[in-house]
Amino acid sequence: MDDEQRVAVVTGGASGIGLATARLLAQEGWRLVLADIEAARLEAARAELGGGDRVIGVVTDVASKSSMDALADAAYDRFGRTDVMFNNAGVAISGPTVDVSNADWTWLIQVNLWGPIHGVEAFLPRMIEDGRGGHLLFTASFAGLVPNKWLGPYCVTKYGVVALAEVLYRELRSERIGVSVLCPMRVETDIGRSERNRPVELGGSGHAPRPALAHDDERLAGRVLPVEVVAQQVVDSIGTDRLYLVPHEESREMIRRRFERIDRAFGE
Repeated sequence: MDDEQRVAVVTGGASGIGLATARLLAQEGWRLVLADIEAARLEAARAELGGGDRVIGVVTDVASKSSMDALADAAYDRFGRTDVMFNNAGVAISGPTVDVSNADWTWLIQVNLWGPIHGVEAFLPRMIEDGRGGHLLFTASFAGLVPNKWLGPYCVTKYGVVALAEVLYRELRSERIGVSVLCPMRVETDIGRSERNRPVELGGSGHAPRPALAHDDERLAGRVLPVEVVAQQVVDSIGTDRLYLVPHEESREMIRRRFERIDRAFGE
């Protein structure tokens, strides 16, 4: 990648892992397209990172294909290319799966799974056509590798994101487009306040809040890592062949046990 021309698009770019990643990329001279559904936060992030002709903000609803297509149009109209597409935006709820409403399922699937799918649809064909290579990044979760009680919809969507990344990792080798999927446990973000951006037609922000990412077993929660630590792993993966980004060392044993259970099934 030409260091002076590199362009990264980050969804959920106004806070959390997205903003922390954008800060690091800005320090390295990247041109940035920040996408977020929260207009005020987005403008604050754009201003913090310098704005001007190197950072733009685009209000985006990742659940909408037309909104994501408009994001791609804005990125290419302004900068003429995309080298990194970071599909990072996500939401969460928790509670017994039997109590999850259809609106809950719809909301999480639209944001957490359709969002990354829309990102692939909007950006990947253009990246391939450009022929410059690049990198696709996805924020999934430890809950996309190991099932977590009380996180049914979240696990389902994040497992889907991991699968999407794994498939693309194999398919895009010949295009020189790397793929990495981030699978952290707890990180210092606002995901616990996801309901603030819930669409009116799916319950709205006044929907009775539930704790996000609650765990019945603290071993499945892990430490709360500073967002900067996780963002650094994301940035360090760009241009590498690293598929899985697993910031929490304590998740290793539980991931190993899951695959041991699968392996035992062959002898049962």
